Amino acid sequence: MTKIVAVTACIAGVAHTYMAAENLKKYAKKEGYDIKVETQGAMGVEHRLSEGDIKDADVVIFAVDTTVSESDRFEGKKILKVGTSEVVKDGKSTIDQAIDLISK
Repeated sequence: MTKIVAVTACIAGVAHTYMAAENLKKYAKKEGYDIKVETQGAMGVEHRLSEGDIKDADVVIFAVDTTVSESDRFEGKKILKVGTSEVVKDGKSTIDQAIDLISK
């Protein structure tokens, strides 16, 4: 099974951070992919991805409007970077883009 990890973070760290996370989970599950999402919002880092989660991931999605905290954890991984608004509007497209990135 294809494994995806994602980090979501918006400037305010409130609505878009969590809406983007939910949309990524919704569409990944619909398509049959395994996904884990770390949120970096007003409440700090939640659902922190483990080293194993990151190591096992086929692709990483950064759905962010700001800097990803401790982004060096993802070094060497294929990363798709998009804004949170894009994911909130069209989560399926983001998942599709991430899957396309795996085959490159």
